[in-house]
Amino acid sequence: MKRHFTLFFLAMAAAGAMACTNFIVGKKASKDGSVICSYSADSYGMFTGLKHLPAAKHQKGEMLKVYDWDTNKYHGEILEAEETYNVIGNINEWQVTIGETTFGGREEMVDTTGILDYGSLIYITLQRSKTARQAIDVMTSLVEQYGYNSEGETFTICDPNEAWIMEMMGTASDRKLEKGRTVWVALRIPDDMICGHANQSRITRFNMKDKSGEVRFSKNVVSYARKMGWFSGRDEDFSFNAAYAVPDFSGRRICDARVWSFFNHYADGMDKFLPWAEGKDPNAEPMPLWVKPNRPLTVHDVEMAMRDHFEGTPFAINGDSQQNGDIGGGIWEMPYRPTPLYFEVDGKKYFNERPVSTQQAGFVYVSQMRSWLPREVGGCFWFANDDGNMAPFTPVYCCTTEAPKPYNTPGADDLNFSFDNAYWVQNWVSNMVYPRYSMMFPSLQQVRDSLDQSYFHLQKEVEDKALTLDGKARVDYLTAYTAEKADEMLARWRQLATYLIVKYNDMISKPEDENGQFIRTPYGLGATVKRPGYSERYAREIIKNTGKRYEAQ
Repeated sequence: MKRHFTLFFLAMAAAGAMACTNFIVGKKASKDGSVICSYSADSYGMFTGLKHLPAAKHQKGEMLKVYDWDTNKYHGEILEAEETYNVIGNINEWQVTIGETTFGGREEMVDTTGILDYGSLIYITLQRSKTARQAIDVMTSLVEQYGYNSEGETFTICDPNEAWIMEMMGTASDRKLEKGRTVWVALRIPDDMICGHANQSRITRFNMKDKSGEVRFSKNVVSYARKMGWFSGRDEDFSFNAAYAVPDFSGRRICDARVWSFFNHYADGMDKFLPWAEGKDPNAEPMPLWVKPNRPLTVHDVEMAMRDHFEGTPFAINGDSQQNGDIGGGIWEMPYRPTPLYFEVDGKKYFNERPVSTQQAGFVYVSQMRSWLPREVGGCFWFANDDGNMAPFTPVYCCTTEAPKPYNTPGADDLNFSFDNAYWVQNWVSNMVYPRYSMMFPSLQQVRDSLDQSYFHLQKEVEDKALTLDGKARVDYLTAYTAEKADEMLARWRQLATYLIVKYNDMISKPEDENGQFIRTPYGLGATVKRPGYSERYAREIIKNTGKRYEAQ
């Protein structure tokens, strides 16, 4: 019997593979002892949802058809596991969470004959793993058996006790040199540290003589580089990214700068590594793979990090810094820039800054894994079906046996809008707000934050009740709660959409009373509207560019 591996997220554009961000928090670096990790899937034009893969038993010899996660191209089939576990989003019933960012690396290493791409590998592994260490075993054994046909990838692999970062590439450059089909390194992140990656390989040197089990690597990771002529030093001096994915300007400014901003929020002394993130100084001191935070982090802290636009840093783009902001965000200082990332003027190449929060994000999550709770309760997957800055993170428990309808809507796809679908309703709202950001975003932010806080406020009550239940009753209760919050969020976002069009129609603002009701005149008409006009900063830029053309006589 053959089973199709259904795509978790629909119609992903291949470009999205190079535009993601992961942040990671060890259990001693978090406020409550959770292991926390995050993921933003940034892909241009991607329609996405939250698919569910139920736990199942499979017949011996059953085969699994594998389709590329980005393109839906059929790659082949692999042997199915006899038992697979419940998966919702990027977390499974054992609280194992896996995320990724693509760093590319040497193009000649991509194995186009391999069956497993990075996305299929993630979700197949989630179906087969009870711990992060087991997930590493599953991933590395699968690619050795069936081949890995994606570019270089950094994986975040976490469970309630451990957080790992693993980097992997194929070895298609010359198969005659090595029997192994991949090179890879996996490092356990210290419990009291935070880490991150954003499309640049970040593993450099590592302890090849480690006996703790917290450093793992393929047998050929050094020898392959030697035989290809990419490394000639001592083994102890070997650096994974120096051999396979050297951090160039793009890797530092466009990718590592995102990680630098996360570190800068929650760790001291990051000014030291600003030259590295700027990407221009070839002698800049490399940014460390992980740093110790200056205070314990919460889920909310990580959510806010996923909403970052470099505010308050030299990379700020939305005018919050008079020194660093520019007018690229338009009249209402949108902290977003159109794609593509690079553009040309008069034959010269320029780039846009690439903050963590970006309009093309199809989904963002923050995964919370807790070892002291029963696994059905301990794994809470906070999910936003849009740019994380423009949406609340609703709770999705890892035992959930059915994807909420707003995140898995019949009939909705990348070319079919649906009022019942969270992706489309949230994008509807976001795309109203983007061009008039400073005017409209405060209204969205108020609703977003009130929903976020309501979920946190209810969390203990909901989980305490779940702890009084056993077995199926507990799973059913948390599945129903997950669906309830998704439905409530969607209803509130529809309401927000209609509010925004009424309040800010035609670039004005309608006044409200202290209860949030629109004000009417004594004769029943809407009160006189406010016309904000230009900000002083933008008005000055207009005059700077037009001279006396608009000078009033």
